Amino acid sequence: MTQRIRGIDIQAEGTGISRPLSENVNLLGGLLGAVIRERAGEDMLALVEELRTLCKRALQEDDPSLRQRAAERIRTLNTNELQWLLRAFAAFFHLVNQAERQEILRVNRERSPRDRDDPPRPESIDEAVRRLHKSGVSLGELRSMLARIDIQPTFTAHPTEARRRTILLKQRRIADLLAALRRPDATAAEVEEAADAIYAEIMLLASTDVVREERPSVHDEVEQGLFFLRSTVWDVAPRIHRDITRAIQDWYGAEVDVPPLLRWRSWIGGDRDGNPNVTAAVTRWTFERHRRTALELHLAELDALHEELSIAHRSADIPGPLRTALARHGVREGEETDEPYRRLIDAMKRRIAALLVEAADGADQYDAAAFREDLDAITAALAERGFDIIIRNGRIARLRVLAATFGFHLAALDIRQHSEIHEQAVTALLQAAGICDDYVARPEAERVAVLERALLMPHVLTQAGDVPEAARDALETFHVVADARQLDPDAVGSFIVSMTHEVSDLLEPMLLARESGLVRLRGDRLESDLDFVPLFETIEDLANAGDYMRALFRNRVYAMQLQARGGFQELMLGYSDSNKDGGYWMANWALHRAQDALGRVCRGHDVDFRLFHGRGGTVGRGGGRANLAISAMPAPAQNGRIRLTEQGEVISFRYALPDIAHRHTEQLVSAVLLATAPQTQAQAPADQAAYALMDRIADASMRAYRALIDHQDFWAWYIRVTPIEHISRLPIASRPVSRKSAEDVAFEDLRAIPWGFAWTQTRYIVPGWYGIGTALEQVLQDEATVELLQRLHASWPFLAAVIENAEREMARSRMSVAEYYARRIGGMDMHRRIADEFARSSATLRRITRTSTLLEQSPVIRRSI
Repeated sequence: MTQRIRGIDIQAEGTGISRPLSENVNLLGGLLGAVIRERAGEDMLALVEELRTLCKRALQEDDPSLRQRAAERIRTLNTNELQWLLRAFAAFFHLVNQAERQEILRVNRERSPRDRDDPPRPESIDEAVRRLHKSGVSLGELRSMLARIDIQPTFTAHPTEARRRTILLKQRRIADLLAALRRPDATAAEVEEAADAIYAEIMLLASTDVVREERPSVHDEVEQGLFFLRSTVWDVAPRIHRDITRAIQDWYGAEVDVPPLLRWRSWIGGDRDGNPNVTAAVTRWTFERHRRTALELHLAELDALHEELSIAHRSADIPGPLRTALARHGVREGEETDEPYRRLIDAMKRRIAALLVEAADGADQYDAAAFREDLDAITAALAERGFDIIIRNGRIARLRVLAATFGFHLAALDIRQHSEIHEQAVTALLQAAGICDDYVARPEAERVAVLERALLMPHVLTQAGDVPEAARDALETFHVVADARQLDPDAVGSFIVSMTHEVSDLLEPMLLARESGLVRLRGDRLESDLDFVPLFETIEDLANAGDYMRALFRNRVYAMQLQARGGFQELMLGYSDSNKDGGYWMANWALHRAQDALGRVCRGHDVDFRLFHGRGGTVGRGGGRANLAISAMPAPAQNGRIRLTEQGEVISFRYALPDIAHRHTEQLVSAVLLATAPQTQAQAPADQAAYALMDRIADASMRAYRALIDHQDFWAWYIRVTPIEHISRLPIASRPVSRKSAEDVAFEDLRAIPWGFAWTQTRYIVPGWYGIGTALEQVLQDEATVELLQRLHASWPFLAAVIENAEREMARSRMSVAEYYARRIGGMDMHRRIADEFARSSATLRRITRTSTLLEQSPVIRRSI
């Protein structure tokens, strides 16, 4: 490729990253420089370059004096210069991210097989199916696995995505243009045209506010989620289905009717925990927006199918399944015309269009099941006439997958609420009904008895217009859920209870649901339309999770709920709050132990279950590579059913570009396939000494972590050295930064997300590693323990993932940068404490990994950082 584009020398600089990535970074940086020159002048560009060079040299040479020179230079700048400086570097980082995404796509294409004899791409569905086949998994076993696998990525509106949607759209256009410019067959004119278009987008990007001036509404957040569901997820689902169908054909030589393995869910518009802006009315609107979006997308797909299926039949020759389907739509014999497929598609479009105008009633309701039945009829008719290639590769195959995956609801909406809200509502309800005047003051055993009695009463507790004020909002939410289920049962996901501590915490929402008819008593049976999900968030709750579920399963009323739901239970684990509570190592070990215990308890009670992992984007909030986390789960928790949150900035990274979205989801499916089959499951240590050692490390690391954050001077230091007060005021989400007002907030009240944000801004990144050094230093006193940890690191996916993620966060940390924040307020004592722990952590980790530098075994990531 030419080394100059638009007058910019893009030649790779030999910095250790790949040549294509280096060239893309040089091109984007050069175009940004040209924008700065045009919009702000040559002096501003010189200033940006001066500071960039100083900071780059300071990092490369580890010279504090260079950082000091940069700091002194910045102090001399006026407001306009500072604003342009911030815009320039913010734009540069956004552009580098786009270059890195293109590099991911290039590497994935490079690793893809060019012919049948090439090995499959690592972590692909093709590779997973090959491994299953070579490990002795039979076709029958594979069919059983596929029937069970259920992977549910779940979008949330956690306030970790600071960028506006307009910024995300500009970045996507830049990524698309960069891909076009780098095409091997691009002509000189096409390269020039793409470069000009990128230049224009960069100019707009540098002139646009990155952060909103006003806090987004919940409606804005819902639309943001729908943007990704429409623009990428909708197309990814059939691609993944095609991947696995083709892989089974290649390795097993069989055509298998593969059920959808992926279904997406959402919390956006349903998660009201700590967010007073998520009202019942907002949730009702969200259900409607999801439904309308799904219907509009299906109409577009039917247009394409109509264009494709131009097959003509004489009236007497119409296949039976097609004739039956036409009759269901009121098309009488003789009216089918000579293009009966199109006639049926037209009828389907009319029914869906009618749903967009207003909901149909009664027998005239056209629902997702009827839609799928019509698609099946088209497929059967095509098969009857020998159009097998159309069934496999035509639009009908895609639309059947879309209909099975998304229905008319697009993504099932979960409802989440804090257990305290239910307690308040139930207290008021029981008092108004004359059942119990002092519910909140009673011990747990008595509360459970009161709730059992109320749930088994032959009548509900409230009547129209007779609802106590304290229970009104909570009950209205359940009424909205009931209405949504009546229109489409698939539209409603789970009901999740935050901060679940006691059995009563799940019986309380059951009682509220009964008031809306979602839970019903039929003789001696309970009927239930909802899955009630406990959320274990603190270290203590994670440690007690197994015992909690035993007690819940033994409760007579909850046993009836479980039976009503087909013996199925979903369980959610909170990664962010457990880290904030116990520190990095303890949180990871407590979560691993909880998964093991929950899997064993559910299996012991013959309960089918699904674990729901509330993972954030950063390592300190449970982030990291999702496929590695899946393979690291303990065997009792591996059953092919899994949910995981896709939060904030993670959504835009994983789902902004279709090919990256496809890569992410194929890695999820690949990991679940391999983790579900006993033949390919990762093996945990058989030696109990390994678990005892992990307990020791976790306890010691938590003590070190709590000694830091419980120090009498810590909180005052933290709120002064970090920009937490500024972060708390950023208008990046509809949800408040704390459940309490800003002036009353303390460590216990601050949410895990701004807690982690502030640490990242200062480059301490404490949630991703702190406590490791002290803990490991205590156990690495003898060579036998050192060797044991080295063996476990090489053979145990759990420990490998914990160490890899910690290394990555430490590699991103910069104690030299953090020192500037601490010196600014005279807080060097606390800084030295953190820096000393960092040095201990680095030394002990490198001893286990047998390396001389952090991320030595991941050179590409290390150089990228």
